[in-house]
Amino acid sequence: MNELLGSRIKALRNAGNLTQEQIADKIGVSRQRYARIENGSNNINLDILAKIAGVLNVSVADITRVLDETSDIAYRAGEKNISSEKIFDMLDLFYANKHMYVRLQHGVKE
Repeated sequence: MNELLGSRIKALRNAGNLTQEQIADKIGVSRQRYARIENGSNNINLDILAKIAGVLNVSVADITRVLDETSDIAYRAGEKNISSEKIFDMLDLFYANKHMYVRLQHGVKE
């Protein structure tokens, strides 16, 4: 999952003609940590994902859409060996998004 998100973030960054350093500075992490996010070796939490989306002028859904597309492609290709790890990753992402939505709604009410 991290590799898919990282490659999607990298593609969006390149489309926006931004450097890793520029994004890292804007989201408050080191360039090395940001590079590890792009290459999939670092876990990415929803707060960082939201910050990256803001810098790239896209929604979190625009970034995470790659996870949905990959599952559809694997299913349509007839892959019967979809691992339970992918399912758990998708569930984790769902609950993380739900948690972020609740936090945003709570922040709006204040």
